[in-house]
Amino acid sequence: MAQADPKIREKTSPVIRQLDDSAINRIAAGEVVERPASAVKELVENAVDAGATRISIDIADGGKTLIRVVDDGCGMRPDDLPLALSRHATSKIDGSDLLNIHTFGFRGEALPSLGAVGRLSIKSRAAGHDAAQIDVSGGQMSAVKPAAIRQGTVIELRDLFFATPARLKFMRSDRAESQAIGDVVKRLAMAEPSIGFTLRDVSGGGEGRVTFRADPMNGDLFDALHGRLASILGRDFAENALRIDAQREDVRLYGYAALPTYSRGAAVAQYLFVNTRPVKDKMLTGALRAAYFDFLSRDRHPAAALFIDCDPTFVDVNVHPAKSEVRFRDPGIARGLIVSSLRHALAEAGHRASSTVAGATLGAMRPEPTGQEATPRIYQMDRPSAASRNMSYAAQAPFSEHGLDSAPSGFAELGASYSGRVIDPSAPSQHDSHTAGSPTSYGPTANDARVSDLPADPQPEALPLGAARGQVHENYIIAQTQDGMVIVDQHAAHERLVYEKLKRQMAETGVAAQALLIPEIIELSENDCARILAVAEQLNQFGLGIEAFGGGAIAVRETPAILGTVNAEALVKDILDELDDQGETHLVQAKIEAILSRVACHGSIRSGRWMRGEEMNALLREMEATPHSGQCNHGRPTYVELKLSDIERLFGRS
Repeated sequence: MAQADPKIREKTSPVIRQLDDSAINRIAAGEVVERPASAVKELVENAVDAGATRISIDIADGGKTLIRVVDDGCGMRPDDLPLALSRHATSKIDGSDLLNIHTFGFRGEALPSLGAVGRLSIKSRAAGHDAAQIDVSGGQMSAVKPAAIRQGTVIELRDLFFATPARLKFMRSDRAESQAIGDVVKRLAMAEPSIGFTLRDVSGGGEGRVTFRADPMNGDLFDALHGRLASILGRDFAENALRIDAQREDVRLYGYAALPTYSRGAAVAQYLFVNTRPVKDKMLTGALRAAYFDFLSRDRHPAAALFIDCDPTFVDVNVHPAKSEVRFRDPGIARGLIVSSLRHALAEAGHRASSTVAGATLGAMRPEPTGQEATPRIYQMDRPSAASRNMSYAAQAPFSEHGLDSAPSGFAELGASYSGRVIDPSAPSQHDSHTAGSPTSYGPTANDARVSDLPADPQPEALPLGAARGQVHENYIIAQTQDGMVIVDQHAAHERLVYEKLKRQMAETGVAAQALLIPEIIELSENDCARILAVAEQLNQFGLGIEAFGGGAIAVRETPAILGTVNAEALVKDILDELDDQGETHLVQAKIEAILSRVACHGSIRSGRWMRGEEMNALLREMEATPHSGQCNHGRPTYVELKLSDIERLFGRS
């Protein structure tokens, strides 16, 4: 018996029906409340909008069984409680202007959505009114009844998604959900430094344990924000962050951005806010990446907490159910402000490198263990060899008194054989006859250390990078400062200096373009053609000249001369891929600057070259005067600064 094709249905008109309120609320909850962290976000934002100064959040089992938010805000009157649980009922706006939003919430969807998928209880008391309580479970609302509570609001959400058990199957582990809740609370705590936040995990009952705490911060905007960021992101970020405060037209950017040498392996320390609202916006993160474009390798990511303040009518926050994305009326202003202000701040930082570099260096220096943990020493009483005895006697003998022509002895002889070599810069050196920069033309062993007899002038020590005192392994300059020492990678430092000089020259003279004898015609879709022509002016600045050729085709008439032979079609398609992925393109600029970086690498001081005292000091002074000299072309530090107090602590002298 032949079976009917399941793809062929009878041509009957579908019945249009009105969904009941319970189904509508569950559908809305699916958009607004994606996971427990979404519920915490909505409830805490309501507490902030209520003017709370302290907010306490308790969770159990990753927020699946309990979310309790307690605040000391303005509270609600008993008559307002049923209305607060009605869809699209809110005290934030009057509905006349949906673009002039000054609060976190404004849709009136959170509470009814939570009540539709969980067991929700609200206790609240407004000034001059009695406390009251209302409960709702799976969309079924109870009557208002008296409650005992001081001014403020207590909201308990139990058994989240019990009314929609299918959603529970998509929840992650308790640990993962707790981490997501912690991230939400931390972002809101950054946005409101004057409010105290406490997050407590009460799984298993009892008082639970505090997993996050941020006390209210005092002081002006930047002092309060700096203190809050230090408590959330750590002291390392606060010590290595640059203060940002810039304005363009009616848009203000402020916050803190870390030095390039304080970078992360993933984009986990990037926090962006628009009118104090935490957002995850692709355009803003792209602008942050563009600002650090020339200072970090592709596998490193900047750390920053940046706030954009603007007129609410300049930005639309009603483009995403979770309000995590925004849309600017003129995105170019916001993006340009981020890029220009961050690059200006990084340039003003000059040669400064992050303090975490020194911390990592000190951590790598492990003193010999002592006490019970130390391995007992075994003393050998074997008779030393004749050569060992002679070396020991020579090391303890005085210098020869027979003049310079006689063979040196004592510590001078030991130094020549090992690592205490002292060279008079006025004396001719056997290495002066070799080509400068050749890493293989020097005679001493790899363990040789060179200490230059520099003039005894204490003035250079007062400069940021101090006075050069020696060169180790023909690659590292040792400089003395007033309160410590600096170790400089001579090749990496000079490579950055040459690179910055090449970039300045390119900016002054422009990128030379090579005109193609026969323009290359590339067929594209009309959409791709429009997108590539939209950035034609930007590409032209880097020597790539393109123009429309009719239909969906473009003509490539010029390519950057420094790139040599270029596959224009592949380059254009790579640019389009970058526009798809990031909304902007830096591909041509990256290729040009990569070549400049290679040129700088080959034109800089090579590892293995001995440098005289005046050369080392000249390099230090040029580093102090050159922006971005604290990191090499790949984002690695060019020097390490160690404080004398830290060095003394290594040797137990503190």
